Amino acid sequence: MESYALLIAATLNAGTVLAIAAMGLLINEKAGIVNLGAEGMMLCAAIAGFSAVVHTGSDALGFLAGMAAGAVLAAIFGVLVIYLSTNQYATGLALSLFGVGFSAFVGIGYVQEKLPPRPSFEIPFFADIPLMGPALFKQHPLVYGVIAFVFALIWFLYKTRSGLVLRSVGESPESAHALGYPVRRIRLYAVIAGGALCGLAGAYISVSYTPLWVEGMVAGKGWIALALTTFATWRPARILLGAYLFGGVTMLQFHLQGLGVQVPSQLLSAMPYIATIVVLALISRNPVWIKVNMPASLGKPFHPSS
Repeated sequence: MESYALLIAATLNAGTVLAIAAMGLLINEKAGIVNLGAEGMMLCAAIAGFSAVVHTGSDALGFLAGMAAGAVLAAIFGVLVIYLSTNQYATGLALSLFGVGFSAFVGIGYVQEKLPPRPSFEIPFFADIPLMGPALFKQHPLVYGVIAFVFALIWFLYKTRSGLVLRSVGESPESAHALGYPVRRIRLYAVIAGGALCGLAGAYISVSYTPLWVEGMVAGKGWIALALTTFATWRPARILLGAYLFGGVTMLQFHLQGLGVQVPSQLLSAMPYIATIVVLALISRNPVWIKVNMPASLGKPFHPSS
């Protein structure tokens, strides 16, 4: 039973990384911008957050440094694709490749560094409940924070005027512009906010999830987060559920190895990516469903007429 509690706890932890990054990408895409640079932003944020904690001993500053790194890279991406009209897909891929190389270069001196002792978290009384206590109530605050953020994002997108404007910019930027809304500025703000969330996810990996720095440690989570937005048909609650699903698949490989299941380790390591491909293949069988839910102007540049 203890092993199952550990599996649940690890699933929530792994899903949190994907959920934070995917929420950031969702905000981008609701505004009509596709950012394929999540992997690179998360890696740069991971080394920024890790180095900040090494030098200051403060996890809070580490998370802020990661968010700042993600926001700066996203802002550069946003200026290029929104104001200079570069191709969103090519620019995103370039950002991802840049982030992989730049983080590896900057992180050379931090490979052997160690963080201060990691704090432990638990909710009093609830953490002592058998099985469910260790699984659900001994998590990092961000694990609970991302759940609260999902509800806040749902409220923002569907219950507020600002959320309606954001969605209108992604659906019909021409109409939003005709009504007097600064479409390009709104898109830039959305891209920066999304980058900050991807940065928070990257910092969480190096500061809490796997408290160390290793080159390429994001290990494809940025791409899985990107796939999650399509998997969830651009719905925040579905993204959260999908993140836990993929987090569970990721952690299942270690659980099976611990149980002594005779499965090649390479196959187990590939399970999250196989699951991603299978899910996307199944979704693509119904293009009408995707078209109905996808922001109408996703990936399309906007040039104000005046």
